[in-house]
Amino acid sequence: MAKCRTDCIERPLRICFQMLGCFIGSHPWWFLITPLILSAGLGSGFYFLVDRMSNNIEEQFTPVDGQAKLERKYIQETFPGNESMFSNLRLSTSGNYATLIATSDKNILTVDSLQDILYWDFKIRSMVVQFDNQSFEYVDVCAGVMGSCTSNDILDIIKCNASNIHAVNLTFPWYHSDVRSIPLYLSLGSVKLDKDSSVVESAEAIQLHYYLREDTKAKTDLWLKSFLDLVSNESSTSLQVSYSTSMSMQWEFEKTPASVIYLFSITYAIAITFSIISSWRLDNVRTKVWVASFGLLSTGLAVLSGFGALLLLGQPFVMTAASCPFMILGIGLDDMFIMISCWQRTRVLDSVPERLADTYRDAAVSITITTLTDALALFLNYSSPFGSVQTFCLYAGISVCFCYLYNITFLGACMALNGQREAENKHWFTCAKIPEDLPSRNSKAFSICCVGGSYDHITEKEETESISHIFEQFYGPFLTHKLIKAHVFVIYAGYLAVSIYGCWILKEGLDIRNLALDDSYIIDYYNNQRQHFSEYSCNAMVAVKQPLPYWDEEGQRQLHSCISNFESLHYVNSTFAWFLSFQQYANAANLNMSSRDAFQTHLPHFLELTPMFRQDINLTADSEIQASRFFIQTLNKTTMKDMMVGLRKTAEECPVELLVYHPAFIYFDQYTVIMDNTIQTILVAVVVMLVVSLVLIPSLFCCVWVAFAICSVTVGVTGFMALWGVNLDSISMINLVMCIGFSVDFSAHIACCFVSSPKRDVNEKAMDALAHLGYPILQGALSTVLGVVVLSVSGSYIFRTFFKVVFLVITFGLLHGLIFIPVFLTLFGAREECC
Repeated sequence: MAKCRTDCIERPLRICFQMLGCFIGSHPWWFLITPLILSAGLGSGFYFLVDRMSNNIEEQFTPVDGQAKLERKYIQETFPGNESMFSNLRLSTSGNYATLIATSDKNILTVDSLQDILYWDFKIRSMVVQFDNQSFEYVDVCAGVMGSCTSNDILDIIKCNASNIHAVNLTFPWYHSDVRSIPLYLSLGSVKLDKDSSVVESAEAIQLHYYLREDTKAKTDLWLKSFLDLVSNESSTSLQVSYSTSMSMQWEFEKTPASVIYLFSITYAIAITFSIISSWRLDNVRTKVWVASFGLLSTGLAVLSGFGALLLLGQPFVMTAASCPFMILGIGLDDMFIMISCWQRTRVLDSVPERLADTYRDAAVSITITTLTDALALFLNYSSPFGSVQTFCLYAGISVCFCYLYNITFLGACMALNGQREAENKHWFTCAKIPEDLPSRNSKAFSICCVGGSYDHITEKEETESISHIFEQFYGPFLTHKLIKAHVFVIYAGYLAVSIYGCWILKEGLDIRNLALDDSYIIDYYNNQRQHFSEYSCNAMVAVKQPLPYWDEEGQRQLHSCISNFESLHYVNSTFAWFLSFQQYANAANLNMSSRDAFQTHLPHFLELTPMFRQDINLTADSEIQASRFFIQTLNKTTMKDMMVGLRKTAEECPVELLVYHPAFIYFDQYTVIMDNTIQTILVAVVVMLVVSLVLIPSLFCCVWVAFAICSVTVGVTGFMALWGVNLDSISMINLVMCIGFSVDFSAHIACCFVSSPKRDVNEKAMDALAHLGYPILQGALSTVLGVVVLSVSGSYIFRTFFKVVFLVITFGLLHGLIFIPVFLTLFGAREECC
C-alpha cells in the first residue's frame, strides 16, 4: 500500500488540544467552577420532569407515521361510531372496557362454576363508585345497544341462570339461536367438542367483557380502577380469575420507573466503587482516587445538564431515556481512564500545565473521535419512526456532548489540581506533605499510609501499574505470536458463524405485554388469553372505498371475487358482510334486487330490521352508497406480520379499492419497519463513522478496520441477542444504537494508538497500543458491565433487555478491541506505513 499522509486535520487538532490543556492547567479553578454553575442552572429543568413525562404506549412504541394510523383516520371519518348502537366489532380503537377470564382445571360449564361466574357478573354490575360526591354504577357508564347495556353472550344464552346449561345445546364456534348467530369462540376457551358434531362437551375458560362509553373518561377511568380493586380483592374456591382493562397496560407501564429506582442506586454504587478501586494506587501521592471520583461526578453533571436543558426547552421525556445515564456513565468512565493513562505517561518533573498539555495531545483526539461517533450515531437515529427511540437518541446525544465538554474542562481541571498536589508531594487525603521514601526510623506500616510520590527516575514517568505491566510484558507478546494469531482467526470464524445464525432466526416486534412488570396482574390475563383463546385472531374490517353498484351483477361479481381471495388465505376463517345478509334477506322474501331503484327501495327496510348494519354503510344525502365495509375473521395460523401484510396485499390485488384495518394493526405496523429501519440506520452510521475516522485518524487502513469493528460487533450483538431471547423491537433498537457507539470506542482507541505508535514493526505497534490502552479499555468495560449487572434481576423487560444488550456490546467490543482488531492490524497492516 502506498505511503499516504492524512493527518492534515489530526495533527493541528492535537496542537489545539495541547494548547487547551496548557491553558486549563494554568487556570484550573475557572474550568472547575464554571461547569458546576452551568449544570446547576440547566439542572433546574428537572423541576418540569413530571409535566414533561410522555409515556403513552401508542405514541412511543408504534411508528409515528404508520399506515394503520392513516387507515384508522379514514375509518373514523367514514364510519363514525353510534353510542346508542355499540358494537365492539366496529370499534376503530381498542375501546374502553374491563374483562376477566375465569378458568377451571375441569369443565367450567357446570352449574357450580357458572353460579360463581354469575356472582362475579352481579358484583361487577352492581359495584358502586363515587365521583364528585355522587355515586354511579355500571349501568350509568356502560356502552349500550338501544338503551340497554351490552351483555355477555354466554350469560345471555343461559338467561343468567346456571341451571339452564343442561337445557342448552351449545354449538361451537357459532351458536345459532332463534334471533341471531352468536360467536361463541369469543366467550368460551379450550373447548372440547363432540366427536361427530359441533356440540360443546366441555370448556376450560369463560371470558366476560364490560364495555364502557368513551365520552366520560374521568368517570370510566374511575370505574375501571374500582373494577381492578374489586376483582383483585375477591376470590373464588373453584375458579381461577385473571383480569385486565383497556387502561391496564398504560397504568402498569407507568409503574416501571418506580420499580427500578433502587436498582439504579445499586448500579451506580457498584460503578463508583469499581472505578475508585481500579484507580487506587498504593502510592499515597500518585493515587488517582480524586480524579476517578470527579470523573464520576463529571458524568453526573453531563446527565444533569443534558436532561435539564431539554426539559427546559419543553422536550417530552419518555421512560426509555432513563437508560441514558448508564450509557453516559460508560462513555465518561472510558474517557476518564484514557486520560488518566495518558497523564501517567507524562514526565513527572514537568510543570502541571505541560503535563496536562501532553495528556490532551495524546488523549483528546481519541476521545473526540469516540464522542463524535457516539453523538452522530444517536442524532442519526433521531429519524427513527418510533417516538421512544427519537426521545432516547435526543437525550443521549445531548448528554454525550455535555459529557465530552465536561471531560475536557471539568475533569481536566480536576487532573490539574490533583497534579499540583502530586507536584508538592502531598498526601491524597490529608494534603500534608509526606516523604517519598520510608524514613529509617519508621516501620513498614508507616509507608502504607504516610509515604508516596515515587516514580521511575530513568524515564521520569510514573511507575507502570501491575496490570499495565502484564499487558506490556505478557499479553502483547502472547497475542502477537503466530500460533495465537491462527487461533484468533478460528475463534473469530466461530463467533461470526454463530452471530449470522442468530441474525437469521431473529424475531421482530415488541410483544406489548413486555411493557408491564413481570409480577403484574395482566401477565396472567395475557397468558390465559393465549392459552385458551388463541385459536381465533383479529376480526379485521375491510372498507370498500369507492361507490359500487351493489345491485348490478358485475358489482356483485367483483365483491364476491374479492371475498373469495380473502377466504382463500389459509388464516381467514369466515366473512361477515351487510350485503351478504341483504342478499339472504332478499332471497328469503323473493325480492328482485337487480335494479338500482329496487335496491334503494328495499335497503331502508332491511336496515330497520338490522339497525347495526347502518354503521357499515356511508350514505350520501341522495341515498347513494359512498363507502361500505365488511368483516373477515382470521385464525392464529401465521405471524401477526404475515397476516397483516397478507391481508393488505390481497386488498391491493382486488379490482375494487379496498382498505383493511384492525385496531391491533397500529401495533403490528412496527413489524413492517423495524428491520429495514435498523439496517438503514446501521449502514448510515457506519458510513458516518468511517468519514469521521478518515478525518481524525491519519490512516485509511485503520479507519477501515474501525468501520469493520462496528459492523462485526453489531452483527455479533444482534445474533447473540436473538439467541438470548431478545426480539428486534424499538427497545432493543435503542441498545443497538449504543452498540455502534461502544464498538467505536474500543476499536478507535486501539487504532489511534496503533497509528501514532513510533514503533516500525506492526507487532511492536500492536504491543505498544495494548500496553498503553489495554488496561484503561478493560477498566472502562468492566465498570460498565458491573454497572448494569444489577439490572439483570429487574422485573421490567425494558431494563432486562438493556442489561442483555449492553452486556453483549461490552463483551464483544472488548473482544474486538483487545483481541481481534490488534491481531487483524498486525496481519493486514504488514505493508501499511502509517504517517
